[in-house]
Amino acid sequence: MIDFTAASEALAGLIAQVEDIDLARSTPCESYTVADLLLHIDEGATGFTAAAGGEISSPPVTAVDDAASRSRVAVHVRDLARAWAEPQAWDGGSDLAGLELPNRTWGRIALTEVIVHGWDLAVATDHGFDPPESVVHACHDHVEGFLTEAPLPELWGEPVAADHTLSLLDRTVAIAGRDPRSWHRAPM
Repeated sequence: MIDFTAASEALAGLIAQVEDIDLARSTPCESYTVADLLLHIDEGATGFTAAAGGEISSPPVTAVDDAASRSRVAVHVRDLARAWAEPQAWDGGSDLAGLELPNRTWGRIALTEVIVHGWDLAVATDHGFDPPESVVHACHDHVEGFLTEAPLPELWGEPVAADHTLSLLDRTVAIAGRDPRSWHRAPM
């Protein structure tokens, strides 16, 4: 079990900083604006919450176009963390979008969504994102092995070369196909 509550809280806090003017900005996710990325984060949060046997506290958003919808995305990210904080969430398996995987794998994918898309949102909006190093390490270990044999490789970009002069977070997102040198990240 990996407790990614603090990382999810960091992402929820970042979402709260997004302004209406940010929604049209481009992101490191090819062809996603910030609004598209937030909708994707919400879809992932609600789907992965269900895989963990948890419940979301409000219906999924259908568009991210105002402060109320952004607030619901942040709540769903917190719901996600609560669901995966339960040890039994990591047991068994689940079918998401027609793909059956063990829940321990789905939990790590959910963690990856929080870390990688938190980074995406931070660099797109010029805000900081500082999840706990131990959680970034768990994510790095997951993507380093999983993405080389991912069941749906088309969901990830080609890994980008990154040396050890970069932070662990930057090296992690590089494995997921982001070029951390191309995007300025605001200091914490």
